[in-house]
Amino acid sequence: MSHIELTVLGGGNMGRALIGGLLRHGMRPEQIAVGESYEPAREALSRELGIAATADNAAAIRKANLVVLAVKPYQAASVLAPLAAELKQRQPIVLSVAAGVRIQALQAWCGAGVPVIRAMPNRPAFVGAGMTGLFAQPDVDASRRAMAAQIMQSVGEVVWVDTEDALDIVTGLSGSGPAYFFLLAEAMTQAGVELGLPAETARRLSIATLHGAGLLAQGSDGDLARLRAEVTSKGGTTEAALRTLQSADFNQLVARAVTAATRRSRELADQADAPSR
Repeated sequence: MSHIELTVLGGGNMGRALIGGLLRHGMRPEQIAVGESYEPAREALSRELGIAATADNAAAIRKANLVVLAVKPYQAASVLAPLAAELKQRQPIVLSVAAGVRIQALQAWCGAGVPVIRAMPNRPAFVGAGMTGLFAQPDVDASRRAMAAQIMQSVGEVVWVDTEDALDIVTGLSGSGPAYFFLLAEAMTQAGVELGLPAETARRLSIATLHGAGLLAQGSDGDLARLRAEVTSKGGTTEAALRTLQSADFNQLVARAVTAATRRSRELADQADAPSR
């Protein structure tokens, strides 16, 4: 990563997660600048990560060849628009992790010709186990795409999608997805308690099972049906449980949940776009 001069606009949770991941992957602190308006956040970045942070975003991006926009979606316009002249002159990659803010709006705020890439990471990025969907328009070349992917790979895995609309599906599937697994673990914990286990025992069993199943899936060839079958003995306990879930139309319930999250992601993106139209 020695060729990257990075600026992160926004020193909140995702910005800090990316910086921490990049430092673990060999990027030097002097390669990273941060634009952050909140003084305690700037002090924490300097104290804990050794990163230079400033309230002057224009100064922060002055040497950057890649700028990560890591602010709340409603802040994106007010952060980028004042930097348009500097961005147009320097032409850094602008990599946005601002959920739901579309490339059309980002491009309008950055100025014509500035390469813009969108990323949709999920919360496990905070512990280096994230999953990020990436999208760029066809005029963004392979080298710039590779740089953006390298940044996001510092906190987990990445996949590229072919259309910007597909990022809403990424949001519904992996962006919101951790909450689905947490809900399942909560329900398993409650079931264990109702059947007679102490609450702490049930909680530990559910969390460890969630963690272990994820590790098994991650270390496999990705054939989830085979993994499920390997745990499911004919006539056994797992088969009885799965039959109950399937009788309740479990697959369709999950499909409806992911569809609802995807639909809501599109609605929020439309709302974010409305002022710029």
